[in-house]
Amino acid sequence: MEPVSIPVEQRTPRGTLEDPEILQNVPGHVIPILQREYDDFKTEATKFLAGEKDEVEFVKFRLKQGVYGQRQPDVQMIRTKLPFGGITPEQMDKFADVVEKYAPLKKGHITTRQNIQMHHIPLPDAEKAIRELGETGLSSREGCGNTMRNVTGDPWAGVAADELFDLTPYAAAYVRYFVRHPTTQGMPRKVKTSFDASPRDRAISGIHDVAFRARIKQIEGRGEVRGVEMLVGGGTSIMPRVAPVLYDFLELDNGEYLKVTEAVMRIFDRQEWLRVNRARARIKVFVDKYGIDELRAQVEEELKGDWVAQRDFSLEKRLLLDDEHAKAPAPPATVASPNGDLSEFERFRSANVQAQRQEGFVTVEVKIVRGDLSPEQFRGLAAIMRRYSGGYARTTVQQNLVLRWVREEAAYEVWRALCDLGLGDAGSREIGDVVSCPGTDSCKLGITSSMGLNEAIEERIEQMDITDPLARKIHIKMSGCPNGCGQHHLGAIGFYGASIKVGEHTIPAYIPHVGGVWEGGEVKFGKRLKLRLPAKRVPEAVERWVRHYEANRNDGEEWGQFVERVGNEELEGLVKELSMPVEFNLETMNMFIDWKKDVPFQVIRGEGECAV
Repeated sequence: MEPVSIPVEQRTPRGTLEDPEILQNVPGHVIPILQREYDDFKTEATKFLAGEKDEVEFVKFRLKQGVYGQRQPDVQMIRTKLPFGGITPEQMDKFADVVEKYAPLKKGHITTRQNIQMHHIPLPDAEKAIRELGETGLSSREGCGNTMRNVTGDPWAGVAADELFDLTPYAAAYVRYFVRHPTTQGMPRKVKTSFDASPRDRAISGIHDVAFRARIKQIEGRGEVRGVEMLVGGGTSIMPRVAPVLYDFLELDNGEYLKVTEAVMRIFDRQEWLRVNRARARIKVFVDKYGIDELRAQVEEELKGDWVAQRDFSLEKRLLLDDEHAKAPAPPATVASPNGDLSEFERFRSANVQAQRQEGFVTVEVKIVRGDLSPEQFRGLAAIMRRYSGGYARTTVQQNLVLRWVREEAAYEVWRALCDLGLGDAGSREIGDVVSCPGTDSCKLGITSSMGLNEAIEERIEQMDITDPLARKIHIKMSGCPNGCGQHHLGAIGFYGASIKVGEHTIPAYIPHVGGVWEGGEVKFGKRLKLRLPAKRVPEAVERWVRHYEANRNDGEEWGQFVERVGNEELEGLVKELSMPVEFNLETMNMFIDWKKDVPFQVIRGEGECAV
């Protein structure tokens, strides 16, 4: 498969960044594929398993290849990067094959950063898995480690009616510039980036280390010039911060946004004081200590350096230019219509289907429970993508999948096909679409089974049969520890894993937050309630809060407004009795066992590799 934009006479030997084995200009094919990296991984893994390679050095090596250690010994998690969530049908099929062959649980997991992860893969199989994924242009390069992590974006970019312009080409150029970049291979900590052109900020700019928001500026003699507002210093975890604005406007087409970002990364990379405590070494710590104005002053000084003249910031060979409209499906010759399932379909259409700005087309958001997909579902979605969406889909920060370029009249057929896969549920981004990290299912840092709690809350919400449209808009998010992988800080109701000590025994527990906002244009962190709820009582607490809201909200009052009006104390009082610990005995033993587990709970927390 020949790379684009490079004339034959200019090609160097295959397998270089100038001439990678695989590179296409379609979403899903953003990161150049270099086969030699798989050869290197096999060599280094073989040395390590034979005791010939130092463990610390090997961990650093494999993290750059997106292979991450788990709490279970001798198995790995592979994090495949999907820049701005883009994925092709061929890649969906390949995930099915790899999951089937190498992942014991037979599932892939969509993350809150639009990646797809596979868990419990033995190290000897990791090289085979990433090599096979690479056959379709999928890359795990720098999916972990202190590198430029997956670049996220609005899944509706290019088709949303409310966006200023499509940032997809520029996001791809950013990825292609910084992946394998020498400055960003061993920074004090990881850097997460987002691109968004919508006033609703569906990529959640504020929580990113670096974020870009589309802007247009009138420049004399040039007319309208495309650019971005640049934010630096956001993040969640134990020190949540909303990123402040570093520059109001940076040009895109001349590569200025790349140049300024590299200046920021060079400054960040020199902060040796941050390397002393990797757990508190994100760029937000620098911004928090010195301020955004000081960072801007240092950037201006950095841009005077000789390195600027040594770089090529041009976008010519880096932009992703793909005419999706040209490949969109033609109007169908015949159209199926709902019969007895009309009301179910109408519920799905109202919640999951949105009109594109291109007339006659819609997007269909597929609600993927806990972000998990089986091989059969991967393949089934690939078939739907080929037939109904011109091959286009993007993962979302809500752990879902958006099918793009679906003909409006084909929406019913798509829904029926999704139902056949067990993916036809209505209510994407509603109260039953609960987000969580993997927790103790695989993560070394996990305290509690956040995936187990996710399932328990979803079951309770289904039993509640919520019909209030404003109550349905409540988002629930949870993490298995204080870190922010499940984005619990942003949940309308959020939880993070903790514990309650009762004599010699321990109860799995969660600390709740309320009033967070992640969608709509303004990031807002939820307020922490002064409670520790035993894990087995959390679904009851959720039901009490939601029912109290339904019964006592003002007309048109959304959950966040309600939380501000009634205050934390009222919400704490509603569930105070649920937070009381119990003595350990035969009747209460279930409280001391976490969701989806069958052994007494213990806090077993290893050393995570995020900060290696």
